[in-house]
Amino acid sequence: MPELDGLEATRRILADDDAARILILTTFDHDEYVYEALRAGASGFVLKDDPPEQLLAAIRVVAAGEALLSPAITKRVIKQFTRIPQPAPPKELGELTERELDVFRLIARGLSNAEIGQELYISDTTVKTHITHILQKLNLRDRVQAVVLAYEAGLFEERPAS
Repeated sequence: MPELDGLEATRRILADDDAARILILTTFDHDEYVYEALRAGASGFVLKDDPPEQLLAAIRVVAAGEALLSPAITKRVIKQFTRIPQPAPPKELGELTERELDVFRLIARGLSNAEIGQELYISDTTVKTHITHILQKLNLRDRVQAVVLAYEAGLFEERPAS
């Protein structure tokens, strides 16, 4: 981009319209660039060398109001956030119900709505309702911000690899 980079463009777009959905498409998969994109408010981050069907799916997911990270990046992001010194959890966390905490925990583990529903024996619609409440109560834009919050604040222990 000739005049500014994608991070600054993201900041400016969201400063002008906080309802905008930003999907970063880049060749740079450096961890710090990914983290800065998420901090800037991007709802998704995919790599140009991801398969075309994955890129199309990412566009649809972000346009639908969800968030997405390229699978090649997700594990690295989670691993890095578990190393960062953890701030105190937000006081709004106390407003979540037990079921919302269960859903939040599963979001932080990277489960899809369908997987959360299967795990908790609830419908996709109920999962979506819980996620909406979680995001509203914690003043978050999307699932990516929820995962970032969960790991930055050390809210949930990382599960050992099986």
